[in-house]
Amino acid sequence: MAGRGTVKPHSGFNANNDAEVLYKAMKGFGTDEDAILQLLTARSNAQRQEIKAAYKTLHGKDLVDDLMSELGGKFESLIVTLMTPPIMYEVTCLRDAIKGAGTDEKVLVEILASRSPNEVNQIKSLYKREHNDDLEEDVTGDTGGHFKRMLVVLLQASRQQGIQEDLIQSDAQALFVAGEQKYGTDEGQFITILGNRSNAHLRRVFEEYRRLSGYEIEESLQRETSGTLQEVLLAVVKCARSVPGYFADSLYGAMKGAGTDDQTLIRIMVTRSEVDMLDIRAEFRKRFATSLHKMIQGDTSGDYRKAMLLLCGGDDA
Repeated sequence: MAGRGTVKPHSGFNANNDAEVLYKAMKGFGTDEDAILQLLTARSNAQRQEIKAAYKTLHGKDLVDDLMSELGGKFESLIVTLMTPPIMYEVTCLRDAIKGAGTDEKVLVEILASRSPNEVNQIKSLYKREHNDDLEEDVTGDTGGHFKRMLVVLLQASRQQGIQEDLIQSDAQALFVAGEQKYGTDEGQFITILGNRSNAHLRRVFEEYRRLSGYEIEESLQRETSGTLQEVLLAVVKCARSVPGYFADSLYGAMKGAGTDDQTLIRIMVTRSEVDMLDIRAEFRKRFATSLHKMIQGDTSGDYRKAMLLLCGGDDA
């Protein structure tokens, strides 16, 4: 999906100049938040890392520490997230989800269901390096039952490639027998098929499943499963259909109703800004009666809103 992000590397980039702009924005009385957000949302993550190194060389201080001492609240969280290398950020999110008080299943589901096998492997090895712990062991120690089994399958990161024509029919049949046709549900079948087949293969299976059963797979999962297992299976199905569609739904969910889930909003807006934000915006517009831009505008305020709208990168009115 090259080039589907809203944040691109800045041409004519000069790390030392940028470091100086940020230093001036924080020096003296008051902070120029606008200068900070305009600059950082217009640089790629790789460029932000270079700015951080230049800042250290020029001023002998840590840029992120300085930003944190000058900013506050949700705006600070957003800027700190922008300054973190992507895989490192995901490792931190997973670590916090497991090691915090109670488990944040939502974060585990979102990251493990939406990332490619290659990305999951990168996350696992960085997790090991940073925390000297095995991500799979930490996840299994913190979750249980069928939910745990599904997360383990996703952590194996061994999804098959391509479409296996000879399995489409039998996979659809197996899902039908495991759920709608059975008194009780054979969760193991759902876990095996949804966890191990490629997205392209699953899309074909879902078509066949609808032909066979008269239901969309999502409807059956809602009837046949519950709780965190249902959440992770539905996330995998949505991602198989469309990863940008999955994130559009998640963003909508984070903003609709009373109160905004800012953690989810920040996590998705930052991690997808260089990947597929344009596609997420298009999916959002298709699915909901408003644009992502308008919804962010109505749900946020101040510098936080300004920075979020720059990451969103435009309105699809």
